[in-house]
Amino acid sequence: MEELFCKELQVNVRCRDCEDRKANIRVTIELQLTNSPVHKRDLLVRLTDDLDPYFLFNLSISEEDFQSLSSLKVQQGLLIDFTSFPQKFIDLLNLCYSEQVSENPRFLLHLSTQSPVLEGLASFSVVETNAFKHLNHLSLRLVQGSDKEIKDYLAVCLSSLKAEKQAVEMKLKKTEDDLTRQLNYAQQTLSEKTKELDKMRSEWTSQSSCLSSRHSLELQSEREKAAELQSRLQQQTEQIRQELESSHKTSSQQLHGRLTELEASCRELTERKYKNESVIRDLKVKLVGAEEECQRSKQQVLSLRRENGTLDTGVHDKERVVSQLQMRVAVLEQEIKDKEQLMRRTKEVLEATQQQKESMEENAESKELHNRKLEATVKSLSEELIKANGIIKKLQGEVRGLVGKIKLKNTVTVSQEKVLQDTSEKLQSVEKVLQSTQQQLSSKEEQVSKLKEQLETTVQKLNESREVLKTNENVINWLNKQLNEKQLSRKPQSPECMNTPSLLSTAPAQRAQFYPQTGRAAADVTPAEQRSVQEAIRHTGDSGALDSKYFEKRDDSIPIYGLSSNLLYKDFPQQTKPSIASAYFSASSISR
Repeated sequence: MEELFCKELQVNVRCRDCEDRKANIRVTIELQLTNSPVHKRDLLVRLTDDLDPYFLFNLSISEEDFQSLSSLKVQQGLLIDFTSFPQKFIDLLNLCYSEQVSENPRFLLHLSTQSPVLEGLASFSVVETNAFKHLNHLSLRLVQGSDKEIKDYLAVCLSSLKAEKQAVEMKLKKTEDDLTRQLNYAQQTLSEKTKELDKMRSEWTSQSSCLSSRHSLELQSEREKAAELQSRLQQQTEQIRQELESSHKTSSQQLHGRLTELEASCRELTERKYKNESVIRDLKVKLVGAEEECQRSKQQVLSLRRENGTLDTGVHDKERVVSQLQMRVAVLEQEIKDKEQLMRRTKEVLEATQQQKESMEENAESKELHNRKLEATVKSLSEELIKANGIIKKLQGEVRGLVGKIKLKNTVTVSQEKVLQDTSEKLQSVEKVLQSTQQQLSSKEEQVSKLKEQLETTVQKLNESREVLKTNENVINWLNKQLNEKQLSRKPQSPECMNTPSLLSTAPAQRAQFYPQTGRAAADVTPAEQRSVQEAIRHTGDSGALDSKYFEKRDDSIPIYGLSSNLLYKDFPQQTKPSIASAYFSASSISR
């Protein structure tokens, strides 16, 4: 049994030879499913009155009756199936329920019988009213319930009422238990708080007695000191009075002489005053003009300052660019002068980069460990913050409870204010601790972010150094292959020449950083480039090594591997042995 609709609706009741009346009748629609022996669906419509338990009208509509020719569908001219009929009927009832509040409802419910009393057969209809006519949407013929049906209905109502009663009794028991628990807890807390208040009262009385005794002792000592000070002040005042009388006599004599002089000078000053007033008037007029000029000049100065600021920024930018260009020119000149030493130092640079790579890896591991430690400290600080927040909430709850009880009992106000001040001071101290911990946490987070940025930069540098090493190794292998191929392609040479190893193969690491961007083969060197290299070798010779500052990486420097590939051959050692066939120089140039 599935209940689809159950509401109390306003129905117009019509009986024969009686006036129409309105009654509140409960309309219930239920869908009954039966599986044995055949799967059926029946729609049950029930009309009941909550005030009259013997009022019962029923109607059962099966799916077969609804679909037959002499059924409700044919009689009422319905266009819907049995599956959608319950929902449409419920929609009509909902419209009647919504319209029953208005003065002129559009949808009405009518219950009419042919007998003078509501009994036997009754027609239940849904009517739409308008200015033209009354439209009957649906009319159902209901049958009055028999004694057995009324008894069954009343039994069902009684069982539902008993179930509701039991549920209400269970709820009442639960609420009583909860209220008793809360009352016991409140009584316990009240007793504890009263004990605390008695303790605080006793402490306050003891403190007030101690303070009163101290205050009385201090008053006595202060009175004694005041008496001594009064005697001393009287003696000092008498001495001062005598001295003042003598000084007054001398000063009065001097003042009489001075007064005559001042009268003469006063006359002169009045004359000067009149002259100065006329001068002041002229100066005021000039001052007004000067102020106007001053405002204009201030505006001009502001505009000039802005222009000066823009010009200064442009000059600084240009000076910066000039200094960068000068530095680049100096570096280039030094690199051109010291290209032979650079070739010899490339091997050392590679070794240094490998060492640097190892050190960077170690630094990265140490920074990762440090980062983990910082994360652990951050977690501990966050836990401490959560604990501090819990302590603050507890203190606030205690303060609120104390304040409410103190207001209710109207006890000694001075002790209450002191207690409140103490608690507020505790709260302030706790809040200060919380703020300090938050600041520490924010600083730790900043440190963590900085360390993460440093880690990222170090990892990027490591990747760059690895890529450079790979490119250098590839270039070295390629150069060795090219030299071997060139030497093999030459004509057969003397035994002494065959015994000497390849000069370029002795220093593979020295050529590492000069070829990745040139893209030139070793055999593509022109004779003019060979001559320039030979002249550079004669002039420079075996000069000193290049300073270590030129091997450091700078943002504004030009990379070393961007130089011409011809610079590679400047570090060949000068030998006194017979010349060796080379891919770059003739035998006569090497013997020189």
